[in-house]
Amino acid sequence: MGLAKTGLVKGTTKTYTTGASSAGMVNGKWATPITAQTNTAVPTTDAATGLAFVAMTTQKACVYVMGQTVAGVIQACQGTIEPTALGITTTAGAFLKAPSFPQLPDDFIVFGYALVRTAPSMSTTWTFGTDNWAATGVTTTEYVQCGALPGRPVTS
Repeated sequence: MGLAKTGLVKGTTKTYTTGASSAGMVNGKWATPITAQTNTAVPTTDAATGLAFVAMTTQKACVYVMGQTVAGVIQACQGTIEPTALGITTTAGAFLKAPSFPQLPDDFIVFGYALVRTAPSMSTTWTFGTDNWAATGVTTTEYVQCGALPGRPVTS
């Protein structure tokens, strides 16, 4: 469980920023804190699967969870990719179903999550950690900061 509000926000391009050091524990064991970060590259591998993040195609929605391990390593996990309502050109469609949170590794401490939706005008695909937050046809929320995940992503 995360015990400090890290101030997690999207950075520029494909990065993240935190305004404070992390603090947390898993099963009673304190985690190694991570100092505040500025425009640090987000991971390109899903901590839950050990594989590269799955690319999103047009008119889809997904949730990405950022956090750290007990050892103090930044990680991210990808939730389900769900279809959205029909969007208009560069405007992503509304959620038809909120994407589900991913199964997190046992030593994962949550900092927050972001929702990403893609519009019909997106040129090819969008991949977390590889493509820019502000890519054409991609709509992202600011990170929702939390020390533990809610029952489902908040979509509004």
